[in-house]
Amino acid sequence: MVRSDDFDERSVHLRNLSDEELDKRFWELVEQVVNPLVELAKTHTSPSIERSVLLRMGFDSLMAKSLVDKIFDQGLLGKGAGNVVYRFAKSKGMSDYVMAGKVLTEEDHWDEVRALFNGSDQK
Repeated sequence: MVRSDDFDERSVHLRNLSDEELDKRFWELVEQVVNPLVELAKTHTSPSIERSVLLRMGFDSLMAKSLVDKIFDQGLLGKGAGNVVYRFAKSKGMSDYVMAGKVLTEEDHWDEVRALFNGSDQK
């Protein structure tokens, strides 16, 4: 199979652009490609992403998994696991997020947690 080279035809509109203009055009095109992905990431998550967030907050992997599973079961994963732990800790006056997560995995505070997000559009 022979591929016809049509680069000269396709690049006509770029020939008269300076290096700065080419650089600007490149970044405009990158934004067009990446912006839909950024918007999608703002509204969609997964258990693995949320476990990763909790790991970065200082949780060990077993607690992160347990916490994400519980948050998922409560229908709150879309609010963000880190956000759930943060808002619960804040409501209890706790500054140690890992301890707040431990409380959530060991005790039943889910009615309180759901109430924190009830009617809230915060993510």
